[in-house]
Amino acid sequence: MKLATCNEYFTDWPIEEVFDYAADLGYDAVEIAPFTLADSVADISASRRAQIRAAAERAGVEIAGLHWLLASPAGLYITHPDPAIYQRTSTYFKELVQFCGDLGGQVMIIGSPMQRNVQEGWDYQACWNRMRGAFEDSLELAAQHGVYLCIESLSKEQTNIISTCAQARKMVAEIDHPHFQTMVDVCSGSTEEIPVAQLLRDSGAHLYHVHVNDANKRGPGFGHTDFASVIRTLKELDYQRYVSVEVFDFSPDPRTIAAGSLHYLKGLAAALC
Repeated sequence: MKLATCNEYFTDWPIEEVFDYAADLGYDAVEIAPFTLADSVADISASRRAQIRAAAERAGVEIAGLHWLLASPAGLYITHPDPAIYQRTSTYFKELVQFCGDLGGQVMIIGSPMQRNVQEGWDYQACWNRMRGAFEDSLELAAQHGVYLCIESLSKEQTNIISTCAQARKMVAEIDHPHFQTMVDVCSGSTEEIPVAQLLRDSGAHLYHVHVNDANKRGPGFGHTDFASVIRTLKELDYQRYVSVEVFDFSPDPRTIAAGSLHYLKGLAAALC
């Protein structure tokens, strides 16, 4: 497996410095939240995209891909019944696919709960169908760039649509395309009745990404979540893709989070050899 870190907790760090620090620590890759680079990826020029990609290559880390896809610009909503809002979001989603491809990223993690929640009075199935349609419309472009769209189940406290890994797998089965897969977020997975290790197993061949974060929203090793079973299961599955540190509590500081999380994960992996 490849160990990655998300960049958004490196608040205000230039992305080049994140690449350099992650590489110095020993991470294999960096996962990027687009809103940390620009309000809209449409504002990031071709030359700047090339610079970002080259900076990662110089540092010696891969760009794993993108997450927190729809956090900006304001007004995006992938299940919205208003055709104008939905079309704007669907169009922007394709721009994100292109951006990911331009950076050489491999995965796009589809979370963004606030931009997919089903509001009171909306028809759930219609919202599901709109979301599915936006993904399906982006798959040809994703395949052209070698990008895999990964639907992320998020906890019920965050969203009321695709709030279990089983629902995420249902979306994968319905779309039935090699470039539409799923992933497991340990923090959200910890809220399910099924243990996280079993959620990983249940994902089968469709498991294309893993976010490692403690149930307390901090990094692995900064709480009491059973990551030994997570790493053991990934080894049993011969999982060889990204395991990415994502946190929602940015304390105490990015250096401590990044270094401590990596040290803990590498220690577990070595102990379980």
